[in-house]
Amino acid sequence: MKNWIIFISVFFVSLALVISVLVIWKSDEPFDDIEKQAEELALSTKSLAVVSDSYVYNGNKPYVTVFGEDEEGNEKAIFVPISLEENSIQEVFLQDGITKEQALSVLNNENVEVKEILHTKLGYEEVGAVWEITYTNKAEKLNYVYIIFEDGQWWKRILNL
Repeated sequence: MKNWIIFISVFFVSLALVISVLVIWKSDEPFDDIEKQAEELALSTKSLAVVSDSYVYNGNKPYVTVFGEDEEGNEKAIFVPISLEENSIQEVFLQDGITKEQALSVLNNENVEVKEILHTKLGYEEVGAVWEITYTNKAEKLNYVYIIFEDGQWWKRILNL
């Protein structure tokens, strides 16, 4: 009887683990699909010649940010709306704005109590390209800070969530 209880317990724990892994894997699939479609659109419109990275940015309007180089070797970020409308694509040359490290240093220069940086993403908002920095403070509160890509000025802060 003891062996049956152990077998059933191990079986249900293993089943729960397999189901959890499958759910997590399948939940990431739509993001992978839209990123791949955005990368293909950036290449087919000749906005980029080579793609190096991409991710989904959820601001007021969701975009896929695609990084890469154009035919002349200039590093660019292309902002493709998730609707994949070719005429709504925005782009910036990375040398025309601040880097991720400079955006983080702007945050540090403001004497903000940062416990952990969760992510830093380049996205597109109504003011143009912005760096979104998500972090937790010492009180374990979630914070969002938006820094304008072109000049490193603060645009918006959402604090203590």
